[in-house]
Amino acid sequence: VQLQASGGGLVQAGGSLRLSCVCSRRTCSNNAVGWFRQAPGKEREHVAAISWRGDSTSYADSVKGRFSISRDNAKSTVYLQMNSLKPEDTAVYYCSSARSAYSGPTGPWHYWGQGTLVTVSS
Repeated sequence: VQLQASGGGLVQAGGSLRLSCVCSRRTCSNNAVGWFRQAPGKEREHVAAISWRGDSTSYADSVKGRFSISRDNAKSTVYLQMNSLKPEDTAVYYCSSARSAYSGPTGPWHYWGQGTLVTVSS
């Protein structure tokens, strides 16, 4: 597995979680990394993305002001801090890496890891 997401769990509405995506240097070095989510019965959607050097980030409108993406390249880890969680944030969250230093919501995104489930109760 080249990317591994973790940190999901059950949280009450208004709570916070921090997801981590640990990836191999070959997969993430010099590449943008993004977070995506897929709720039951829905298509996968882009949540956030960050460039290789962290100088560019993007967010879905639904999470702006609540979620924050960051990365620690020394640890080959990308984080997604999720605050003020809502029941509609319930989904399996995936991380993915591109083959370029910058990549936006439409990608292309090439490498995918296993997801981590986030459940927000009302």
